[in-house]
Amino acid sequence: MSVAALSTLSTSGTPADGLWQQRAAAIDWQRTTEALHQQGNAVLPQLLDATECAVLTRLYGHAPEGTFRSRVVMQRHGFGQGEYRYFSYPLPDRVAGLREALYPHLAPIANQWNAAMGIDVRYPAQHADFIARCHAAGQVRPTPLLLQYGPGDYNCLHQDLYGEHVFPLQVAILLSEPGRDFSGGEFVLTEQRPRMQSRAEVVPLSRGDAVVFAVHHRPVQGTRGPYRVQMRHGVSRLRSGQRHTLGISFHDAE
Repeated sequence: MSVAALSTLSTSGTPADGLWQQRAAAIDWQRTTEALHQQGNAVLPQLLDATECAVLTRLYGHAPEGTFRSRVVMQRHGFGQGEYRYFSYPLPDRVAGLREALYPHLAPIANQWNAAMGIDVRYPAQHADFIARCHAAGQVRPTPLLLQYGPGDYNCLHQDLYGEHVFPLQVAILLSEPGRDFSGGEFVLTEQRPRMQSRAEVVPLSRGDAVVFAVHHRPVQGTRGPYRVQMRHGVSRLRSGQRHTLGISFHDAE
């Protein structure tokens, strides 16, 4: 596929206005909310179809100039092995549409979590209002990104904080097919409870599936009320092939 064709697909070749909102509204948010409260993550099956995954994957190496603002080689920074590229503003339509459509469904959960943890911050109903808050504080760089892994690559456990204003949930969408495009490379979460050993969880994903998960911490109900647990995420070592992921954080970076 030519670069010109990719440029068209990355902008106008997306669902019509409002369709991302319709797709987000069709998610079983009751099940999703229950899973997030219970385990700090929830899978959204087949959020993107195979064509959408392929278009986003091709952007990594063939995007028009200006699509990305930076490229990070993980090994240079001790983050693991592999690389990722942060999108520039304006975001591709698919990425912007997903970010804006998912946020209103996640904001009530984020507000419930902060209330349970005794955190005063509350999040507005619309993403544009939250981004305005980030930008007023100097967090103006977009954070959605594409990640690329090859054989032997992995992503160390980490938290995507980026600045003072942090939305406590984020989304990762697997763009490659496990068992066909790659092997290994599982999405991993760890949870550190006070005075307890860390708990690890592997989240199985198929191509097009999204996982919503805690960025930093989440509340867990204890015998004396809710308490705060620290969350980290990463990707295990890729054994073969190539793996691509779209990551969506809802806050911007300093």
